[in-house]
Parts: sequence; structure tokens; C-alpha cells
Amino acid sequence: MTEPNALHSLWLTEAIRLREEQAGPLEDLEANRQARQHGGDLAQRIRHRAVFLAERDGQRHALARWAQGARLALLLLAVVALFSGAGLAMAALGDGLRPVNVFWALGSLLGLNLLLLLSWAVGLLLTGETPAGLGRLWLWLSGKLARDAQAAHLGPALVLLLQRQRLNRWVIGSLVNGLWLLALLSAMVTLLLLLATRRYGFVWETTILGADTFVALTQALGALPGVFGFSTPDSGMIRASGDTAVNLEVARQAWAGWLVGVLLVYGILPRLLLAALCLWRWRRGQARLDLDLKLPGYSALRERLMPSSERLGVSDAAPAHLPGVQTSVTTGHSNGALLVAIELDPQRTWPPALPASVSDAGVLDSRESRNHLLEQLSRFPPARLAIACDPQRSPDRGSLALIAELARSAAATRVWLVPAPAGHSLDPQRLGDWHEALSQLQLPYGEENPIAWLDSAHD
Repeated sequence: MTEPNALHSLWLTEAIRLREEQAGPLEDLEANRQARQHGGDLAQRIRHRAVFLAERDGQRHALARWAQGARLALLLLAVVALFSGAGLAMAALGDGLRPVNVFWALGSLLGLNLLLLLSWAVGLLLTGETPAGLGRLWLWLSGKLARDAQAAHLGPALVLLLQRQRLNRWVIGSLVNGLWLLALLSAMVTLLLLLATRRYGFVWETTILGADTFVALTQALGALPGVFGFSTPDSGMIRASGDTAVNLEVARQAWAGWLVGVLLVYGILPRLLLAALCLWRWRRGQARLDLDLKLPGYSALRERLMPSSERLGVSDAAPAHLPGVQTSVTTGHSNGALLVAIELDPQRTWPPALPASVSDAGVLDSRESRNHLLEQLSRFPPARLAIACDPQRSPDRGSLALIAELARSAAATRVWLVPAPAGHSLDPQRLGDWHEALSQLQLPYGEENPIAWLDSAHD
């Protein structure tokens, strides 16, 4: 299997920890052995163990489904942002039959945006956290769209992983500011289209404020956009617009340029800069992500993954579902041929005559013999492995799990369904069960003696 990237391996590791905390320890004998063989420090071995378990139990596939759901959820939120921005622009300008109140229009375009931006900034500066409404909505939608029972721990695991380095605020910040940027860009495009296709007049109205207040406010807001070349109405135009819309082309163009400039400078540019800042901080922070080895779920693995002395483990019940075997052993890292039997009838004569090139691993009839052989195979994988099974016995889950585990430790594997002794016959139903089970494991099998195949390993 291909190794996931650093973020995904940490994410899967945290998800496995949460799963074991809630449901109890997983059957991890092979995972621990693979992690010890992989080497590295404790954190690397814990991550390798978790990736193995996630691959075996389907959580890695669930992560891919969750990521797909997250992208789809983000797309849905982006579509909502686009339509919302267009709606803001149309609400601000109206249908063109009545003059546009410039400050009501400005409030419609920027009012909610500025309030939420201020709330986000205050939360970031005072508490180090930001309102997570959109973030929680995105996580909720991602989980719903994933539609995978194995994804239950992925959302909480991601939140806990990011909180340790306080990266959740930058992820949420990138999401929030990015969506608001999209909404404001949509509003800008809609605003320009409306201004280009309809004739609008602009006014300002007041009951208790004087004209000088609006002149000063309009010119103050237009000062910074003016640096970028946007027009600002002069004081005469502003005063004249207080009673009725000035029916002059130059006045309409000046007010339209002022409105577009204010939206760009005080709405779009801040969101663009903040989105870029959050994204930059998130990318830098990813390098600091790591496991908290002080957590009980990780500290309990120290002796199993970095034992002070080699010792045999204990295997729990085999898993209910056995995926196809995919060995990671290559012919360049394997050597020799090996024959091993699983729970054969003691009355059988064993082993058969073997050439010098084929080694006999005996009969695995106990956990101790099984674990001892698997430890040996992890160090010295054979080029060819034949596993002898007694088809007179039912193919129980434990035997099939052992066959899969042995097969992953060799470059090539065949299962030998040993024929019945003379005077006995095999049960067709039971033999069919073996064929079906081994086909699911995607392992070659048959009743023919595999000695010749094993002997060719040294050719």
C-alpha cells in the first residue's frame, strides 16, 4: 500500500486512538510487528501501526470518502456564497425605478461583512479562537456527505489534531475569509453588470444630520479608493444629491465609481489579505503537527512497539472481514522457499519429502508457534511460501486471517489443500467453502503438491 502524506497519517493515527478509546483495543499483533519492522522512533511506529490498522479496517478508505465529502461541502458553500453576493448587490441597487440611497446601499453590501469580520478579529486577538459557525457547518456537511460508518471518528480526530497546535483557527479563517471573498467578488461582478446595463440615480437622505456630515463622510471613505484611481463626488455633487438624484452623467459616474471603490477597498481587499494570511499560517503550521505521546492511548503502545526485550504477543479473534492479500515483500528482499502447515490432523505423516532447497516450518497449532514464525518471516521473508491446510476442517476466520498474515510475509504464496488420506473423501461443501474463502483472499490454491513450485525458488 502507498504511504499517506504526513497530515493524513497523523489524522488516521488520531482517529484510531479515538476508536480504541471508545471501543477498546483492536487486534493489532500484525500491525505492531509491521511497525517494529518499519523502525524509527515511537511516533513513527505509532503512525505506521495506525495506517496499517486503518488500511485493514477500512478507515483509510473512509478518509478518502470524507475528503471527497469535504470538497463537495465546500463546493456547496461556495455556490451559496456566490448567490448570496449577487443577492446583496441586487438588494443594494434595487430595480432602478427609484434613486439609490448610497449609504443604505453601502450598508447592504458591507454591513454584515464588516460586523462578522470585526467579530472574527476580536475573537482571534482576545481568545486566540474564532467563531466556528461556518467551520462546524462544513464539518457537519462533510460527515453527512461521506456516508461511511468508518468516518465517525475522522471529524473529531481532525479537530483534536489541529487544536494542539492551534491551527484550527487558521483553517477556519481560510474557510470563512475565502467564502466571504467569493461572496464579495460575486457582489462586485453583479454590481458592475447592473451599473453597466441600468441607469441609476444616487441620493443620500437624513432627518437629523447636516449636509456637512455626509460631505465629510463621503470624502473620507473615498480617500483610500481614490489612491487606486476610483472617483469621488466633489462637495457640490454630494450636497446636490441630498434632495434629489442629480440628473448629470458625470454625477452618476462619480457615485458609481465611489461605490465600487469602497466595496473593493473596504470589503474585498481585507478579505483577500486575511484569507492569504490564514492560508500562509496554516501551511507553515502543518510542519509542527505531531502526536502527543503523553496521551494514555499512545503511551500504552510504547512497550509493544519499542519493547525492552523481544517477546511473543497474544492474538485476539480474527477480524470478520478479510480483504485481498497485498504483499509488500519483493523478490529482491526475499530468499529461499518454505513449507508450513496449519492445524493438520496429527495422524498425517508430516512433513513430506522435501528437497534441500525447501525448508520445513512445521505445523502451526498454537499461538506461540504462529507468533514465532511470523517474527522470523518479518526478518527473513521467503521468496516462495506454501501453506498446507486440511480441507477436512472448516475454514474458520482465525485460520484465514493467519493465512493472509503469512502470505503478506512472502514474495509469492500458494495454499495447498492437502488431499484426504487413503480411504477417505473430502466433503464437497466444505471444500467449496475453502475455495470461496481463498478466492476472496486472492491467493492461488489447489490440491496438487507444491514441492516442485517451491524447489524452483532457487533457480
